Amino acid sequence: MDPPFQTQLSRRERQIMEAVYRIGEASVADVQEELPDTPDYHAVRVAMAKLEDKGYLNHRQEGRRYIYRPEIPREEAKRSALGHLVRTYFSGAPSEVLLTLLNMSSEDLSDEDIADLEAWIEQAKDEDAAND
Repeated sequence: MDPPFQTQLSRRERQIMEAVYRIGEASVADVQEELPDTPDYHAVRVAMAKLEDKGYLNHRQEGRRYIYRPEIPREEAKRSALGHLVRTYFSGAPSEVLLTLLNMSSEDLSDEDIADLEAWIEQAKDEDAAND
């Protein structure tokens, strides 16, 4: 079964999740301040409650305020989102993602970036040979 963060999120829900990940723990007002085109408090509160229902957030109560935090660690969410992207748009081939990224940013790659990539490829080859 896919983790809950595989559920399709609206643009505003993604913005809210990005804000909560950035802040760590946040009230509705904290998140509202972080969002572009500042939505009203009620709209943010409703969206955060929906994100909690979907399994993205959880909360604790401090007085009258709810303090939200991500249910899923950011690294796990990134891996899952990237895995979904690879399966959906790149036929499950991570090499296609890397080639696309390299083609998009080849002018921006420094000699150090290229050396890091070469080292990573060599390490992957060594690990593959060790597993054979």
